[in-house]
Amino acid sequence: MAKRNFNDLQAFVMVAREGSFTRAATRLGVTQSALSQTIRNLENQLDIRLLARTTRSVTPTQAGERLLASVGQHFDDIEAELSLLTEFRDKPVGTVRITCGDHVLRNVLLPKLTPLLRQYPDIHMEFDVNYGFRDIVADRFDAGVRLGDTIDKDMIAVPISTELRMAAVASPAYFKRNSRPQSPHDLIHHNCINQRFPSSGGLYVWEFEHQGQELNVRVEGQLVLNTSTAIVDAAVQGLGIAFLPEDEFSPHLQEGRLERVLEEWCEPFAGYYLYYPSRRQPTTAFSMVLNALRI
Repeated sequence: MAKRNFNDLQAFVMVAREGSFTRAATRLGVTQSALSQTIRNLENQLDIRLLARTTRSVTPTQAGERLLASVGQHFDDIEAELSLLTEFRDKPVGTVRITCGDHVLRNVLLPKLTPLLRQYPDIHMEFDVNYGFRDIVADRFDAGVRLGDTIDKDMIAVPISTELRMAAVASPAYFKRNSRPQSPHDLIHHNCINQRFPSSGGLYVWEFEHQGQELNVRVEGQLVLNTSTAIVDAAVQGLGIAFLPEDEFSPHLQEGRLERVLEEWCEPFAGYYLYYPSRRQPTTAFSMVLNALRI
């Protein structure tokens, strides 16, 4: 019996995971027409339809789902083992993919990883800024970053930051026009800068705690933004009260462009953790990234 060429199976796995011939072709470095022909040849050999194609999407059939589940992980394992061979090179090599939010990227990941990346130019990083709960195994990330109380039990979690605190702030000009809130309930009478989560589309509910009493407030205001940088800028411009991790506002608080309120209602909470699958053997590059991040 002739040996099978497994390139066609690898092509199928890529198309099924990407849900697009265009994206899969780009990832594989081939033309879309060549990739389509490869999939047709595989389906003809097996005499089974593996992918359901429409003008807008490509999804695995029932048979395709079964094939993807059975062979996809094997290709991942092979790639991981090949990456591990870099241990035998003089310099660590490889790409580490992490999904995270923009706050932890700017304030924790990049500051801690900059020395490592400068020292080892053959280590590459890819960051996916996302506020949803990504399936890092299915989406082929090496790791993700979440707050400590939101991590699945089957993951290894490593702390990478100290405790965090939120801060409610506004500009001196805003407080000249408006009274200072004495409790979170007072925020319903203020022009607050709302934050919309790009993943869920919902608005962030401001969460407060004081001496064991938890209080959530749905605020209203003229502005709804979806990035912390824009929220900080709007607060400095006097457009309302903002609510973000306190280090987002640090330079503006120190220089008097922003003033803090409700500080007693902003108690510390668990910081950020890097999490990754317990069954996956880490590459040398990932291990070095992990060591650079852990506290």
